[in-house]
Amino acid sequence: MSKDVSIFTSDTALAPSGKRVTALSQKLATSRTSTSTTRRIQANINGTFKKSVNGDQIGEIIRGEFNAVIVNMLTNVSRIYYKEKFDPSKEATLPNCWSNQGDKPEAAASDPQSPTCSECAMNIKGSGETGGRACRFQRRVSLMLEGDDSGTIYQFNIPAKSLFGKGVGNLHPFESYVNFLVNNTLSPDSVVTTIAFNPNVETMELVFSPVREVTDAEFDLVLKAQENPESKMYTQLTVGQVDKVEKQPAIQAPVAEAKPVVEEVVEEPIEEVVAEVVEEPKKRSTKKDEPEVVGAEMASIIENWGSDLD
Repeated sequence: MSKDVSIFTSDTALAPSGKRVTALSQKLATSRTSTSTTRRIQANINGTFKKSVNGDQIGEIIRGEFNAVIVNMLTNVSRIYYKEKFDPSKEATLPNCWSNQGDKPEAAASDPQSPTCSECAMNIKGSGETGGRACRFQRRVSLMLEGDDSGTIYQFNIPAKSLFGKGVGNLHPFESYVNFLVNNTLSPDSVVTTIAFNPNVETMELVFSPVREVTDAEFDLVLKAQENPESKMYTQLTVGQVDKVEKQPAIQAPVAEAKPVVEEVVEEPIEEVVAEVVEEPKKRSTKKDEPEVVGAEMASIIENWGSDLD
């Protein structure tokens, strides 16, 4: 399998018995290699894999499958969200939001969508274009290639479609594969794993299967790699970060809510209203006013009443 990832066009020459170190190789290694150098292996939709350093391809394309030892992985499945649909003709950007442990956005995310992943609207089924979740699941693992005695570590990204589902025999999607190994008292760092494209599906899906247990020499390389900070770093950095992408995604400024216009109310002086006193109308009598009878005239009338009675 080491031939598949060799940088040489011919492997017919007798390989040296050990690594050759010269004054020039040491000088170049010191001047051109730094802690900022990042490596990864990328799965392509055409059924190939390619190795890259800082985003630039190195070596020959790997077709179909390759063997490796997984040396590190996070305990939980990660999440990643891009607001814009991928366009290969545009400059790559970092994701809007991501979470290494699938619980909350990372501090480096420039456009966090929610305080927690469980409450995020992008985590709801149907929020994506095809009816799935807009925020996708993914795994980022650290691995070493079989046959590479240098113990060079690469990042490998496992997309959502290659994570879940049931395996058949010893051929599994990744989460099922890890369970399969654990149930057989093994772990991903104790076996050589074949990573291959699933030939039975039309979309790009990967399957994982165990080849054999690692040798003692390989096991020593695994232990050494796990002490290397790179093995942990590759499980946490996004693909964009590993490829040295620096451009942040475009973030649409939130539309400010229109505030109601409050008109200033000018209070006018209140005029004192003096109630007009209207005299209550007097009730008119319906009878004609009779002349007032007083004094001697009254006595005469009484006398006349008496004569009428006689």
